[in-house]
Amino acid sequence: MRKSFKSVALLMVVLLLTALVAACGKGDSKVSVGIVLPTKDEPRWVQDEQRFKDALKGSKYTTEILFSQGSSAKEKENVETLINKGIKVLIICPQDGDAAAASVEAAKKEGIKVISYDRLITNTDAVDYYVTFDSVSVGAAQAQYLVDNAKGSGEPLYLYAGAASDNNAFLFFQGAWNVLQPKIADGTFKIANSSEAEALKDTKDLSRDQLSKIIGQVTTNWDPNEAKNKAQTHLTAAAADMKGDVAILAPNDGTARSIADVFGADSAVSSYVVTGQDAEQASIQYVIDGKQSMTVFKDVRTLVKDAMGMAVDILDGKDPATTGSYPNGKKDVPAKQTNVITVKKDNVQKELIDSAYYKASDFTGL
Repeated sequence: MRKSFKSVALLMVVLLLTALVAACGKGDSKVSVGIVLPTKDEPRWVQDEQRFKDALKGSKYTTEILFSQGSSAKEKENVETLINKGIKVLIICPQDGDAAAASVEAAKKEGIKVISYDRLITNTDAVDYYVTFDSVSVGAAQAQYLVDNAKGSGEPLYLYAGAASDNNAFLFFQGAWNVLQPKIADGTFKIANSSEAEALKDTKDLSRDQLSKIIGQVTTNWDPNEAKNKAQTHLTAAAADMKGDVAILAPNDGTARSIADVFGADSAVSSYVVTGQDAEQASIQYVIDGKQSMTVFKDVRTLVKDAMGMAVDILDGKDPATTGSYPNGKKDVPAKQTNVITVKKDNVQKELIDSAYYKASDFTGL
């Protein structure tokens, strides 16, 4: 009887310990969606962080967001961290499209679905989906604004591009070149700061290698300080006929403000038209103040919603809806595209304030 009691007691202890271990396992919940963003040093990505968090509020799924701070090595470390936390879906905006391939291949080996966010990861078949703005149309919108605001003929055109490591930089520039090239060929614009672009001015459809040569010469690396230094170097070297009224293709808002400051300070530049992208708050103030001419508004609320919607579909066992595909060097990646909007001074209220993207109180002189 005593022996039987001991056996029952031992069995109860074992059952209790098993229950405790199970309870601990439930408490140590795994992360459903891992998100890796490029840097915390640009307003765009900090805003995305909060929007991603908001997008999963009230759902049964969890997310963790990590930043790579401009380092592909840190990005790889971040992906490994998320893999170890048991993620089922990885949403990643790569610092370098090629370098990110190894990270997502490691994720694929663990059965994790990969969504390339905003920038395409290249030269790997480990990317399942791509959520993006129509990047070619971004560049086309920037270029069309320059064409629409050209002053006469022979206007100096300064070309700047994003980072050569970012596939989007190629798409932006390709879209811009498609619109600008005929106006360069007919003499509306004359290229002021790129011998590579000058050599290709009669070529409408540029190859990847040709784009690479131009971008390599006019890259800002998405860095406002590098953009500022390049603009200063170009203006210092520019002849008198490359000043006066000028047109400037700037790839995004951070670089646009730096470039605008440099051109605005040169007394030999009588006026300038400069493009931008991202509708950053500081640049909207520049647009209102007449220091920046336009920006391409990419409503990241929609992009975040599309990316998280895809992730939830995957987690729910559904096939996400796509609207097209992009070649990444290894495969055509199924993609969902979001449209873009040109914002200038006369439609800031309609596109950014009325849509509640910003508050009127965020600006002066509106």
